Amino acid sequence: MRRDLTLPALAAALVLLIVLGLVLPSWLRFLLTIGLAKGLVAMGLVVMMRAGLVSFGQGLYYGLGAYTAGLAANFYGIDDAFLLIALSALVSAIIGTAIGAVVTRFRQIFFAMLSLALSMILYGILVRSSVLGSTDGFNLPAPSFFGFAGEGDAGRLMLYCLTVVVAIGMAAVCHLFVRSPVGVMGEAILSNEIRVEYLGASVTRILRQTYVIGAIAGGLGGTLVALATRHIDPELAYWTTSGEFVFVAILSGIGHVAAPLLGMVLFEGFRSFAFQYAPNSWQMLVGGAMLAVILFLPAGLWSLSKWKRRAGGQA
Repeated sequence: MRRDLTLPALAAALVLLIVLGLVLPSWLRFLLTIGLAKGLVAMGLVVMMRAGLVSFGQGLYYGLGAYTAGLAANFYGIDDAFLLIALSALVSAIIGTAIGAVVTRFRQIFFAMLSLALSMILYGILVRSSVLGSTDGFNLPAPSFFGFAGEGDAGRLMLYCLTVVVAIGMAAVCHLFVRSPVGVMGEAILSNEIRVEYLGASVTRILRQTYVIGAIAGGLGGTLVALATRHIDPELAYWTTSGEFVFVAILSGIGHVAAPLLGMVLFEGFRSFAFQYAPNSWQMLVGGAMLAVILFLPAGLWSLSKWKRRAGGQA
């Protein structure tokens, strides 16, 4: 049996990304910040997919996290990034627990469509709420970090480092979760739910816990994107946003919880360059790249790691 090197690899990635942040140009650092933040949402989705919960409504928690940070900053004067992240995680966990008690009773397309409907309900509420800026949304002030102002390039660097820490930390949590008895049972539920019940495990409880993990990851991602862009609007909860997370989760593969982080960074980078150099056909280029991955790597980009191990003669 091969030794699990995920946690040491994540620790090495944490150090490497922070060091790179000190030398990278600001535009590339911003791109990595957005990619890692949005990758958190896709990562939560992958954890859910491993248990058979394919959600087309992760925009619900993505938007919820962003608006929680925006409301706390604009209406209550809370601008500390750490407090905003903790608050968004708490709100996402509470809402996820309440909603998960209902939606996890459904499976397959019924679960997917119900999660999508809930996301669109939030979108409708945000669009019709003039207090929240309606379709235009509203801006956020620059976050602070334990009292240090977050203005300028130094503030963007601190936000980047915070995003790296949260993304890698959540990846470690998700990895430990999927390797825990609850996570292993979640994969068993995907194969045969009835046999899991015969073993004496509660399928409902396992799926609820898995759903809450996905909700927290989605809320954290939305908060970090809001802090990076300093603007939020209802599009965060729109169905196309949720669909983007599903695409990235599928393209990255569900073989490892950290795969969506890398997949989302690559996706954001490819989309940015395609838009810059082919503004009239960038959608076609992105769609072509997605089609190529689906055709030649049906198990996702992470399957390349298995191919490398086989090429090197490893099991």
